[in-house]
Amino acid sequence: MSAEVADREALSCSRPCTPPQASWFEFLLDPSLLEQHLQGPHPDPSPVQLIVQFLEQASKPSVNEQNQVQPPADNRRNRTLKLMALKAAAHLTWDLKELEKGLTIPVLNMLLNELLCVSRVPPGVKHVDLDLSTLPPTTAMAVLVYNRWAIRTIVLSSFPEKQTKPGPHQLNMMSLVQQEKELTENILSVLREQATDSITVLEGALNIKKDFYIHTLRTLDLLAADPSTANGETESSTAGLRISADHLHCQVHYDLGGIYFQQGCSDPSVYEKAREHFRMARELLTKLDSSASLCCVDEQRLAGYWSACKTLTGASDPSESQHSPYGQISCFMRNHDYGALIEAFIRDNVTFILPNSFRHSIQLELLHKLQQGDRALEEVCHKLCVCNAVRDALEGGVLSVSFHQLLLKPSKNTISFLLEVCARSMDKEHSSETCKRKMALFIKTVCNRLEDVSLAFMVSSHKLFMELLQDEEKKILMEQMRKSSATVNLSAKPLPSFYDIPASASVNISQLEQQLILSLDPRHIRQILIELQGMAERPFWRVNSKWEVPVDYVNVILAIKDNLTRDLVYILMAKGLHCISIKDFAHARQLFTACLELVTEFSPKLRQVMLNELLLMEVRGHEAGAAEGNMERPPPDLVSRVRGYLEIRIHDLPLRQIVGEECVVFMLNWRENEYLTLQVPQSLVNSNPYIKLGQLIASTCKELPGPKESRRTAKELWEVVVQICSVSSQHKRSSDGRVSLLKQRESSLGILPRIGTIMGKSYFCGLIDVFFISISQDDIVNEVTAEHISIWPSSLANLQSVDVEAVVITLKELVNYALSLNPNNQSWLCTQADIYFVSSQYSAAMHYYLQAGTVCSDYFTKPVPPDVYTDQVAVLCQFLREVDYMTAFKALQEQNSHDSMDSFYGYIWDVTILEYLTYIHHKRGEGDKRQVAIKAIGQTELNSSNPEEVLQLAAQKRKKKFLQALAKLYF
Repeated sequence: MSAEVADREALSCSRPCTPPQASWFEFLLDPSLLEQHLQGPHPDPSPVQLIVQFLEQASKPSVNEQNQVQPPADNRRNRTLKLMALKAAAHLTWDLKELEKGLTIPVLNMLLNELLCVSRVPPGVKHVDLDLSTLPPTTAMAVLVYNRWAIRTIVLSSFPEKQTKPGPHQLNMMSLVQQEKELTENILSVLREQATDSITVLEGALNIKKDFYIHTLRTLDLLAADPSTANGETESSTAGLRISADHLHCQVHYDLGGIYFQQGCSDPSVYEKAREHFRMARELLTKLDSSASLCCVDEQRLAGYWSACKTLTGASDPSESQHSPYGQISCFMRNHDYGALIEAFIRDNVTFILPNSFRHSIQLELLHKLQQGDRALEEVCHKLCVCNAVRDALEGGVLSVSFHQLLLKPSKNTISFLLEVCARSMDKEHSSETCKRKMALFIKTVCNRLEDVSLAFMVSSHKLFMELLQDEEKKILMEQMRKSSATVNLSAKPLPSFYDIPASASVNISQLEQQLILSLDPRHIRQILIELQGMAERPFWRVNSKWEVPVDYVNVILAIKDNLTRDLVYILMAKGLHCISIKDFAHARQLFTACLELVTEFSPKLRQVMLNELLLMEVRGHEAGAAEGNMERPPPDLVSRVRGYLEIRIHDLPLRQIVGEECVVFMLNWRENEYLTLQVPQSLVNSNPYIKLGQLIASTCKELPGPKESRRTAKELWEVVVQICSVSSQHKRSSDGRVSLLKQRESSLGILPRIGTIMGKSYFCGLIDVFFISISQDDIVNEVTAEHISIWPSSLANLQSVDVEAVVITLKELVNYALSLNPNNQSWLCTQADIYFVSSQYSAAMHYYLQAGTVCSDYFTKPVPPDVYTDQVAVLCQFLREVDYMTAFKALQEQNSHDSMDSFYGYIWDVTILEYLTYIHHKRGEGDKRQVAIKAIGQTELNSSNPEEVLQLAAQKRKKKFLQALAKLYF
């Protein structure tokens, strides 16, 4: 053997080999392999997967010689498969939580019925008629396991669950999915009918104090070997796995509490029973070994149930209230002891015991009472808001909107309380450095948000502030405070601060630097720089790290040889840009004008740069005025300068991208369509992508809805947007493997939401449509409506290349901004509703659907146009031109719905739907609901023999009342 071959063989031997997955028929050929497989560390297939495979094979129908489908044969093969399924479940010690997680309701129903069969539960006898105390241990336990599963399944099926929408590749599976769904509904119907019996069986088991036994692999093997001889042993008290009475009672109390809690929705008095069962489950759980695998109670859910029951029943446990934080909070709320409540929240900022969601729910509850007219709670709500904001900051979370609103006009007492909470929320001995930095960041945020400088100084002079912030942070704080208030005269004498110290040479420099940071007077800035240059030779444009100029200009400015001129140009531009960002256009104009005069003397390039920045300032200033209601058109000189910038061609001149974007947006906003569509040079369109995009938007929206021959520009705009939103192979992937183009296309997509401050409706219709339709075939928006769909191409050549994330974000921004300008636009409201609907935010979706109907029907006093409401549930299905009976009947079949449908039967005017309701309730045995439907159908005005005018009047009356009732729930 050659050395190369030997090395190759040694390498192949050293590689780990993954064993092939075992198949179900291997266990059928050799049943002894099953236990060996299950005892492995990570069996593959898992026990749950094996149960599915075994029962699937055992339940396959057979075909006879006449090619007729027959039920599964009762032969040795199928009996062995069913027994192996039971053995896999026994390996899991019949843990219902584990079985429910991996098995569907039909499969688990089949498994447990097989357990009843092998455990010799008398067939044909109701479980409620059995005396469990006289049955063999394994038989009694099989009955209990089945009935526990029955009520657990009823509870689980009542939880809302979003239906998965199959894609095109899944259509061939729809029939199988529908069959399984119907089978599941049939099983649930039977379980609900037998719910009372199951509860009775389980409550009876609580009276049995002896231990129970359940089948194991051994007892099942004995049954398989010889059922007749094994019968005595498996029925004896020593066979099977022993389950102590306490273990079983704990499980049963928990399951009974769950079913009673679920029934409490219709009968609140039942919550008392649920509370008592949960109390017993908690007591038993404390007695049991927490490491035992036989008691699989979800302790976290049990704690939630227990807390909810106490709240719903109004019960209190004095001993628990002294020890449980939840109990204390509930006691404070019941007794209106809000002072103690606030103290508890402050203490919790150190201990972090109460979940943040719980704390905010308390705040919302009191805020609701305040809105109901209890004005005494206003200060309490403010203090709770502060406590929760400090907690959010310490957890690194986002500060709430209510806290930001509170900081808009806070009182001195509010700020004083905030500082007290901050100080008491810091455990100085044990607080980590991370916690201290988070608190420091929170205090800085508060300073930046406060418009009243005296209040900001109150924060900056606090002891905690001195200890947590670094010296450099303290030094630039005054600049940060100035950012939050453009109305403060910052060129006046600087405020006293923490670094006012006795005079010396170094202190004089520090004081001058502080004045340099605060001053907005160009002459004053120049004089300060002259003094500083005489005291020290260093670049003073670095004094404030917040001074920033665009990277396009940095090299040109820093190339200035004279130090004083370089510092002055840099600082004037940085301060001017900052003033524009806070809309202080008066100071920005002073600073830019002074800078322009300075650079004109020595640099034509910088002169043009400053002219461009002055133009950007004028454009933003004019549009800021328009946003505030000043609809005066811009002066011709400004429009001419914008055109000049767009056509500028100076070699080696640094141009900022944002200036070009803002100029295009300006032309669109002021409807300079003639220039964009006809006068702009073609060479400029070809070389400047922003002008190209602006021209296409203007041309397309100008022609909406437009004849067929005008669709050429629409197609061009489509292609440009698709290109902007497409994933290029050259783009790098992020660390998680996803391609994200948001940063690369930030400017191209960023133009669009800024358009529309003054422009008409057609612009937004076009923009929303093109972004909607560009991904209209993707699952995310395949149910979103928009106007003017017909002018766009009907398909994409390469849908996979579209970055859906970027498109959806832009679409949402467009619709939100459009509605901020025109909140009563029916089409945009419907689009917003559709976006929320496909995002599973159903309450918000319904809000906007109703708002769309409201604005076009004068609060439903007039008929809602038929194109507003599409395929909604049963009642709304009547609103279509042709009643959508298929969707209506499907909605009415849903037993797990949460739409309060039963209370709206009186608003249904379509007799066919009412007849179907009567039938479906009769089929389910729901007598009360059937009577409601019969009462609705029995109204004389709905008689089909009535004249058409009477029927139409009845329909309109119900439409109006229904929509108004629904609107009251959401507005």
